[in-house]
Amino acid sequence: MSDPILVTENLEKRFGGVVAASEISLSLYPGETVAVIGSNGAGKTTFVNMVTGYLKPSSGTIRFRGRDITGSSPRKTAQAGIRRSFQISQIFPQLTALENMMMAEIAAADGKGGLRATALTDTRMKTGRAVLDRFGLSQHADARVGTLPQGVKKQLDIAMAAIDDPALILLDEPTSGVSVDEKIEMMERVIEPLKADDATLLFIEHDMDIVTRFAERTVAFYEGKILSDGPTAEVLADTEVRRYVIGGVHA
Repeated sequence: MSDPILVTENLEKRFGGVVAASEISLSLYPGETVAVIGSNGAGKTTFVNMVTGYLKPSSGTIRFRGRDITGSSPRKTAQAGIRRSFQISQIFPQLTALENMMMAEIAAADGKGGLRATALTDTRMKTGRAVLDRFGLSQHADARVGTLPQGVKKQLDIAMAAIDDPALILLDEPTSGVSVDEKIEMMERVIEPLKADDATLLFIEHDMDIVTRFAERTVAFYEGKILSDGPTAEVLADTEVRRYVIGGVHA
C-alpha cells in the first residue's frame, strides 16, 4: 500500500469547556473515496475545518504528504493541494458560472505570482469552460448563478474547488438541499471528473444511499470521536454504528 496522503494524530478541538472533537487519528490514502457519517454535532465538520485550516486544533497534528500543516491558514492549506466545498455553497450569485470559475482560477493562482499576473484573459476563459464541461455544467456557463437550481450550484461550488487539480478534496454535505431525484446524478457528475484526476476524496453525507453507492470506505463519528472506520458495507452493518449513528443521523 502506498504512503498515506493525509495523516491526523490525536486531533482535538475544544471551545471553552466543550469538546467538539477528540482523539481523531485518521489516514487517507491516494485515490480513496471516503464518506464521513454522523449525526449533527458529531464532529464531522469540525474535523474538516481543522484539516483545511478554518479551525486551529487545540492539540494533535495534521500531516499532508509527509509535511506538518497543523494550524496552517486556509490559503496555505489550499496552496499545498487541499481544497474543500462548503455545506452552503461559496459562490458569487450575481456572476455567471463562467465568471465564478474564473474567480476561482484567480484565487488558486494567488501566491503563484499574485493577482496582477492572473488577469481575466482568453486563456482563463478557455480553462474555465473546460472545467465546467468536465463537471457537466457547460450549458450553464453564461447563466447568472443566483438563478440556477440548488444541485447545479453545488456542482459549481465543487468544480471551483477542483481548479488546479488538488490532490485532496473535502466536501461538506455535497447533496444537502438537493432534491432526492437529483442527488445521484449530481454525485456522479462530481465523482467522475475527480476520480479521473486521481484525487483523494472525502465527503460528509447524511444520505446512506449516497454513502453506499459512492464510498469505498466510511468513517463514522459519534460524540466527537471516531466510532468505526473501514469498508463501507462493514461500517454500515456495525451494531454500534446502526444504533448510535444511523439511528440519529438526521437528528
